[in-house]
Amino acid sequence: METMRDRFAPVVTRLLDEDPRVAVVLAEIGADAFTDAVRRYPDRVVNVGIREQLLVGAAAGMALTGLRPVVHTFASFLVERPFEQVKLDLGHQDAGAVLVSAAASFDWPAGGYTHMAPGDVALLDTLDGWTVHVPGHPDEAETLVRHAVAAGDDKVYVRLSLQANARPLPVDGERLRTVREGRAGVVVAVGPVLDAVLTATEGLDVTVLYATTVRPFDAAALRRATEAAGTDVVLVEPYLAGTSVAAANDALSDVPHRVLGLGVGRRELRRYGRLEEHVAAHGLDARSLRERIGAFTAAGALLRPPSTAPEHVLAH
Repeated sequence: METMRDRFAPVVTRLLDEDPRVAVVLAEIGADAFTDAVRRYPDRVVNVGIREQLLVGAAAGMALTGLRPVVHTFASFLVERPFEQVKLDLGHQDAGAVLVSAAASFDWPAGGYTHMAPGDVALLDTLDGWTVHVPGHPDEAETLVRHAVAAGDDKVYVRLSLQANARPLPVDGERLRTVREGRAGVVVAVGPVLDAVLTATEGLDVTVLYATTVRPFDAAALRRATEAAGTDVVLVEPYLAGTSVAAANDALSDVPHRVLGLGVGRRELRRYGRLEEHVAAHGLDARSLRERIGAFTAAGALLRPPSTAPEHVLAH
């Protein structure tokens, strides 16, 4: 299947044709995919070389002149290495840009820990005003990249991954989507983990919500889901475990609730192996998810007094 990154360059090249404000800033990685675009738009497609701080700084300068820069490299080089520039050149100056990453948490294990970025979304969470999209399919990636570029002068992060669900779902860049309804808890599946979550929860009486836009967090949709399914909430994210726990707690701050955050663990795996081995090692495969989600919802049922409604579970 075509990957999200395969789709990225053709989509952005068409956006260069369609909108004279759009610019592309690269740091060697991905430059081959824009060879034709460089010939046609040499003033709007810039490769700064292996200089990630300059990558973000140049994009901020372009934004201050009125352009809409799309900035692309691996997540570890786009968010982590130039974080000061992301914070100051973009954030402090109120300069908007679309940061589009590749390699996700551990998509290229052979590249080693320097090419892994499970903490990227959590790191952006320390800053104000970022929209974060996490598509789960190449079609969704195209929609969300287009949405991000069209989003005025906002600061937007689009997280591309080799992992993908078998089929796309309609996405709007804002809301959580209900995929399955139940009465014994809510599971929020982010981006490419949806298929594993659906397999893991088959036969469990839980509501499954699908998130491709995680910031701003759709608190209203989570609240609506818990009104019918109870306030046991599991978040399954393809990056650092617990990244959205605070957002879920805030959404349910006035009702008793329990939240379990599943995702990539903090323990560094030094035997790089294959992508599938990392998924399993972090407990994000369907079998592991079923064990952890099942145990959590079962514990919630035991904690729930028989005389109370499902939503009154346990104060967080």
